[in-house]
Amino acid sequence: MQTGNTTKTALITGASSGIGRDLSTVFAREGYDLVITARREERLQEIKNELEKKFNNRVDVYACDLSESDAPKKLYQFITDLPIRIDTLVNNAGIGDYGFFHKSDWEKNATMLNLNITSLTHLTHLFLPDLMSHEKSYIMNVASTAAFQPGPLMSVYYATKHYVLAFSEAIANELNDSGVIVTALCPGPTASEFQSVSNMEKSKLFNMFPVASSTDVAEFGYRSLMKERRVAIYGVLNKIGAKTTPLLPKNLVTSAVRFIMEKK
Repeated sequence: MQTGNTTKTALITGASSGIGRDLSTVFAREGYDLVITARREERLQEIKNELEKKFNNRVDVYACDLSESDAPKKLYQFITDLPIRIDTLVNNAGIGDYGFFHKSDWEKNATMLNLNITSLTHLTHLFLPDLMSHEKSYIMNVASTAAFQPGPLMSVYYATKHYVLAFSEAIANELNDSGVIVTALCPGPTASEFQSVSNMEKSKLFNMFPVASSTDVAEFGYRSLMKERRVAIYGVLNKIGAKTTPLLPKNLVTSAVRFIMEKK
């Protein structure tokens, strides 16, 4: 990996739509070159062409399925062979699923665990030594307000986001004074492909709470990262909920989430 290049470069996973797509635009606007990755190569190429034309930056594309065990290492090797160095790692890729756990498809659960937890952790482990060699660098892990409580009817998804939050806070502490800033971005309900892919549209959640735009969440996430916030919760109601949830009886919280997550 070339180290003489002073251009800032961000790696953004799950960049083909939603928050990841909008984060790509924000970082490009702020002067970053990009490496963007997701499964859909055609969509990534469209984004590359659009951003390079608009911001005159460099955008490299690597299409892969990060839920596959060898994908993080292959992505790291791809970047290592480029004349760039990554200053910012954005672990955004993730999926969810809706319904009772005992009725769920195990392969989808396994993919969720691999993508939301294993690949995020593996990429962080691969890139962290490089990031620590810089004077200042950044990691953004996209968690969720789901991280703050159990989630009946999306039990595995909520648990994965709790992991992302706990992992991010732990390594942020370990990296004190290292020059590596770690932020866990915790959006609530957000308008994107995610809710349709995960079947969350069936739940009351998107009727009972304000739905943020992915553009606003991306802007907030970038600002929070630059302000070095360890946990960045989007939206006033979400912040109140995250702070009050630990004060309430666990059974009450879990029952309330179950009510919100049930079908309309």
